[in-house]
Amino acid sequence: MGCGWGELLLRVLTSAPQARGRGVDSASASIDRARQQALTRGLLNRATFDAMPGAETQARPADAVICIGASQIWGPPVEDAQPLDYGAALRALRALVLTGGRLVYGEAVWSATPHPAAAAPLAGRDDEYLSTDALREQIRGAGFEVVDDAQASVQEWDVFEAGYRDRFTRWLEAHDAHHPAAGQVRRRYEEQRVAYPPARPGELHVAIRELRGGFLRDGVLACIHEQRCFVPAWVVNSRSPSCRVR
Repeated sequence: MGCGWGELLLRVLTSAPQARGRGVDSASASIDRARQQALTRGLLNRATFDAMPGAETQARPADAVICIGASQIWGPPVEDAQPLDYGAALRALRALVLTGGRLVYGEAVWSATPHPAAAAPLAGRDDEYLSTDALREQIRGAGFEVVDDAQASVQEWDVFEAGYRDRFTRWLEAHDAHHPAAGQVRRRYEEQRVAYPPARPGELHVAIRELRGGFLRDGVLACIHEQRCFVPAWVVNSRSPSCRVR
């Protein structure tokens, strides 16, 4: 969900030759690139990509679902500068995962009370993201059990953001300074740089959780520990030819 140009999904399918996958993203340009990447890697027979709003996705539950940095799909418009609705995202994702299946869920969290400088790019609000403990409560409330977790370091996030800005740098290097679009590209670069300054250590992080879908029995989360479908390392390790990854 929110697959971008499908890099992560295609890597999963490469590692799990019996799996099939579907990527969904609202950006048609990203989906076009994902299809081309799948064709280039010989995965088009096992990977499908749909350009559509993620909230409108209707499909049968899958053995594994990946959603990293895309919780806004199920929340208010980004332009409204409202807090992420983690609960709505996790409940919607639970409906897409088979009981006993896996969800790889990644989202920003506050690991400490945010300094004003860390909240400034978020319209100055410190409730944009949840704390680590609050996210765990939302996860359990949505019917998931945490199987494994990891956290991107500040340095890893800086590298990611630098790479995101680098596309503008490459464009400017490849085009004349007087190109009609040069001014707009420079503004996009500067907007991205200002919006995502290096995070203050110990505050804002990206938490990645591997979750198992359980069911509620008398209000208590009960999880099935039989592994239906695996993709190497942190997703699932497929033994079933019908394994589906979304």
